[in-house]
Amino acid sequence: MDFEIAFSPRARKSPYFDRTVAAGVKAFSIYNHTYFPVSYGSMETEYWRLHDAVAVWDVSCQRQIELAGPDADKLTQAVCTRDMRDTVMGQGRYTAMCDHDGRLLNDPLVLKVDENRWWISIADSDMLFWIRAIRAERGLDATVTELEVAPLAVQGRHAEDTLADMLGEWVRDIRFFRFTETEHEGIPFWIGRAGYSGVDGFELYLTDPSKGGDLWDRVWAAGAPYDIGPGTPNHMERVESGFISIRTETLDDSDPFECRLGRYVSADPALDYIGAEALAAKRSAGLTRELVGLMVDGPRRLPNTTPLPVTIKEETVGQIRTLVWSPQRDSMIALAQIDVPHNELGTKMSVDVDGGVVGAMVTEVPFI
Repeated sequence: MDFEIAFSPRARKSPYFDRTVAAGVKAFSIYNHTYFPVSYGSMETEYWRLHDAVAVWDVSCQRQIELAGPDADKLTQAVCTRDMRDTVMGQGRYTAMCDHDGRLLNDPLVLKVDENRWWISIADSDMLFWIRAIRAERGLDATVTELEVAPLAVQGRHAEDTLADMLGEWVRDIRFFRFTETEHEGIPFWIGRAGYSGVDGFELYLTDPSKGGDLWDRVWAAGAPYDIGPGTPNHMERVESGFISIRTETLDDSDPFECRLGRYVSADPALDYIGAEALAAKRSAGLTRELVGLMVDGPRRLPNTTPLPVTIKEETVGQIRTLVWSPQRDSMIALAQIDVPHNELGTKMSVDVDGGVVGAMVTEVPFI
């Protein structure tokens, strides 16, 4: 298929863009105003590459918002629902970000890179403007800047082998969500054990975007013995692993508790983060709906991220947000927003898929 991509200042090209094109990218999306590769032609091929080999992902759309200055610690805590006080330099923490009414805005990885200096690695929403507004609202002395930092993910069974061959055996000692600043053949980046998959992997936060092609090439060469190939965050794998996608599985008024993120919401009133009072009230009131896993009957179908109604005795009790094939469960599986009390494990319901009705049952998440 012939196509053209129109570029403008409203959307960025990744430092790895040319390499993704050369690797055979088939489709892009726009994520954080950045062209984001989402397919190289076969989701299942990319799935098994994660489990059997190693994949390189262009995730530079995962933009970094830097908070720096005397009040950077206070500002970081103000916008994060998790207790960030004992975070050490080089440590990343997954958290939720909410508005004043407790609505979920983002679920970033927050990295402490130095004293009074943090990077917030955001999912797809304009958090730069939000954080600047909170800084002004609270009168805090900190700068809020979107950095030209470009993450490259190396994911899969042989991700560690690939990067150990490239950088040295010390890579194997990197703990989960720990990052360190390094340099390789003139290419500067932070490396950490992290990634949007349940398989082992790393993220390389390139700090000189002019070196994007060089970093891709070094990783590709190191991964050649392990059958490296291109990939993207994989819907099959991430749903099996129970990873949510903001604005895919979440609704505009979702809160962290109903999205299975309650463990990242601190109940300590001393933290005074945005949304704390509203979230305390939601915690006390209890759930009215919950994001759950469903095993879905019927034949294999194409992935679906269009909401599908879920019913019990013709009463609508929620909606499927993402429906995919699970190679390891040999079944269709889904993440769905389901009303209480129908969210309980083992509850059976019906789903209208492609004009036909099939059965479904609430199951454990993660699925494998």
